[in-house]
Amino acid sequence: MSEVFAMISRKSVITFGMVAIPIAMYTATQDNDIHFNQLHKEDGSRIRYKKTCANCGKELKAEDIVRGYEYDDGKYVVITDEEIERIKTEKEKSIQILHFAQLNQISPVYYDKTYQAVPEPGGEKAFELLRSALMAEQKIAIGKTVMGTRDTLMAIIPREEGIIISTMFFADEVKELQRQYPKPEVSEQELKMARLLINSMDTPFNPAMYKDEYQEKLRNLIESKIAGKEIVAAKPESPGRVIDLMEALKASVEKAKKEKVVV
Repeated sequence: MSEVFAMISRKSVITFGMVAIPIAMYTATQDNDIHFNQLHKEDGSRIRYKKTCANCGKELKAEDIVRGYEYDDGKYVVITDEEIERIKTEKEKSIQILHFAQLNQISPVYYDKTYQAVPEPGGEKAFELLRSALMAEQKIAIGKTVMGTRDTLMAIIPREEGIIISTMFFADEVKELQRQYPKPEVSEQELKMARLLINSMDTPFNPAMYKDEYQEKLRNLIESKIAGKEIVAAKPESPGRVIDLMEALKASVEKAKKEKVVV
């Protein structure tokens, strides 16, 4: 387990009815992307950003900065972290289960960040009871808590190995589909062939099979430049020609049968 994964994001309590389950929430994902720094083009020096006061021009440190809300043009009211915490009730600090639902009722667009939930000492039995009951009923729990300065919806999702919690967007944060498209008629033969292609490529999901190949190329590019090697352009792929849809499906099925991964 990586150090990033092992970091506790927050502690909370899952509540439903009269049951309270103390938990720790661990971040379930990590950023493996290559990150670049901005440099001055002329001499390669790092670009630095400074926080300065708009009034006196003084450079400010973290301890010199407070949070303010602009309630009128140029007028601010200062709100401290202590004041924000003070207005939270114990109920708002906990994850209140609002109701239960089927997992397939929720569009993936509503999911945001994922955490692994682990019971704190004394909460193991109630935690396992919730997980087992959700698994048996094939349901998830929808809950709500306060994170930072806002209410946060959460999906509490049972897994064989435990429980994951995904934060969710509210309905007014999710955009409607921006572009619609005309749906042409699909023949029975075309649909049958497309389904055959899908089934020929059906393989159990194994996340270890997938790698970020472009990041590997980028890392190789960086290492090559460090070593002073010449960068060779990738070979352009030949543009795909427009062919008969049924012929394309048949050819794809045959190709998939040959390349299907044996699990």
